[in-house]
Amino acid sequence: MTSSPSPGFRFHEVQELLAAYAAHTYTFTDTSETPGPALSAYLRIASADPERAATAVHQLDDILRTGLHSPEIANEIALFPEIEPSSGRSVEDCLRIIREHLVRQLQNSARKSWTLPRTAWECRERFPELNQFLGAYFHQDFSDEYTSYSEAIDDYLSGASESDLDQLLRDITELLAMAKTDRDLKKTASILGLDVSPPPGISLRQWLNDVAKVVYLQQNK
Repeated sequence: MTSSPSPGFRFHEVQELLAAYAAHTYTFTDTSETPGPALSAYLRIASADPERAATAVHQLDDILRTGLHSPEIANEIALFPEIEPSSGRSVEDCLRIIREHLVRQLQNSARKSWTLPRTAWECRERFPELNQFLGAYFHQDFSDEYTSYSEAIDDYLSGASESDLDQLLRDITELLAMAKTDRDLKKTASILGLDVSPPPGISLRQWLNDVAKVVYLQQNK
């Protein structure tokens, strides 16, 4: 699984924002009036965490003030995915358009209700610990590493921090609430790294509920 950029990087949030474009078409498709699919996904994530949008605005201002091609920030800019500007615009123009949309969202302080993520990038951002849990323990080689589902869960629990468990419980609870159909649930779980079927005779929804109960009991020992 690709790791997120460290907050120690000067432009860590812009790097995350651009990852949304890299996961889509590697192209800026936004206009001043309408965000494209990649920016829309980022805005949905940031709507529940306005600090991310504020950080992105601050970092974009820093980039535009310093100069995208300045030697001062060249090493960090080199870490960014190469996103192509739309016809007739420079990369700087595209970053300014992104900034406009971020500021607009920050000015509308009401948090938006969550809906099921629409892109793979958004799924991983929205459910980070469930992505880690499913992708690292219930992948295609699951049967080569574990003799049972319980063994894999115990392996995860043995190395998980309290904050990991908190996040996993939130991720499972919120995914189950958002995924109104079993088809939506299965699709999202697959994006998050689930490569095996749930235990025989148990639906995916019930299995995730069971995992949540195990996590809750672990927290309350």
